[in-house]
Amino acid sequence: MAKDTEIAIKVDAVSKRFKIPHEKHSTLKAAVLNIFDKKNYTEFQALESVSFEVKKGEFFGIIGRNGSGKSTLLKIIAGIYLPSKGKIKINGRISPFLELGVGFNPELTARENIFLGGSILGLTKKEIKKKFNEIVEFSELQEFIDMKFKNFSSGMQVRLAFALAIYAHAEILLMDEVLAVGDSNFQNKCLEEFNKYREEGKTVVLVTHDIAVVQRYCDRAMLLRNGNIVKIGKPEDIGNEYILQNMGDEEKRIQEERKEKDEEGSFEEREVAITNVEFLDSQGQERNVFGTGEDIVARIHYFTEDVIEKPVFGVAIHTQDGIHISGPNTRTSGFTIPEIKGEGYLDFIIKKAPLFTGAYKLTVALFNWNLSIPYAYQKKKYTFKIKSAEANQYGVVKLETSWKI
Repeated sequence: MAKDTEIAIKVDAVSKRFKIPHEKHSTLKAAVLNIFDKKNYTEFQALESVSFEVKKGEFFGIIGRNGSGKSTLLKIIAGIYLPSKGKIKINGRISPFLELGVGFNPELTARENIFLGGSILGLTKKEIKKKFNEIVEFSELQEFIDMKFKNFSSGMQVRLAFALAIYAHAEILLMDEVLAVGDSNFQNKCLEEFNKYREEGKTVVLVTHDIAVVQRYCDRAMLLRNGNIVKIGKPEDIGNEYILQNMGDEEKRIQEERKEKDEEGSFEEREVAITNVEFLDSQGQERNVFGTGEDIVARIHYFTEDVIEKPVFGVAIHTQDGIHISGPNTRTSGFTIPEIKGEGYLDFIIKKAPLFTGAYKLTVALFNWNLSIPYAYQKKKYTFKIKSAEANQYGVVKLETSWKI
């Protein structure tokens, strides 16, 4: 465990419970009966005994599906919410970028809101004046600086809020879905600032659905589900766990959907589907058995009724007994597909397959750009085999090795 002087944020057994009032009663009878109901609200457990630490200078990612408790946790760290149980310890000044509009007055101009928001972040009027031009320049809102905040688009609001959060120069930066709104050019500017924060050794906590951003920038990551910590570890491991979790949810949904269709006596084709996967050699000949060191082409056929912009295809390779070997996808591999519609196919190529003799299962999935929504998913449906001429094989993967004395 790290020393207290090395810790920027310490979250100790934090729980958060919200009370959701029952609906108003439309009849006199219901209102009278409610008098005897001591509990006229429903409790919602947003977080359950969450504990973790973020070191000073660490880039820490928090991912999870909607309703997992990510944003609630960040608001507790920022001091907007109080925990129902547990403690939070912060070492350093915090600059939060949370929901759109938080810390801003819609009736004030952007100019006035810079001073308002800056004071909320702990800056003096003198400090804000000194940084004012930099904030405006970064936000690219020079022409709209005297426009009321309520007339800004969501993208313009993001620009102003992010610029203010960055130029507050706090020791700890809290970011909630900063890349969810705004054009690609501004998103790239945000990512450049992330790099600067890393170089300056500042602490960043980033909440996002974007696995690729977490895997690219974060030192560690945490996966939340239903208010509980699933796993904390390397960004690559957490990202893969999140993808598998989403795949499992999609598989369950498909099974329930098919069960309902079967009970109704009908079944319709889905609007998005992986229709087939065929295995080819380097000459384009269809095969299912390959030798160690051969190229293997998995041709993934798909159908989509509507246009899907920037889709992400992913695969997972498992041994016959379930050992996970690899799980790449087009986005993390740097292969961007502008859009797909109708029938088509995509080739996934394993160069000089370093696999020993055995049967291997291929899982195929089609996601949205952020890898948070699986449009289509087929778990371990396709099989290819490897036959190796080498004797005395141990393990699964053949590594290129040598000996020296």
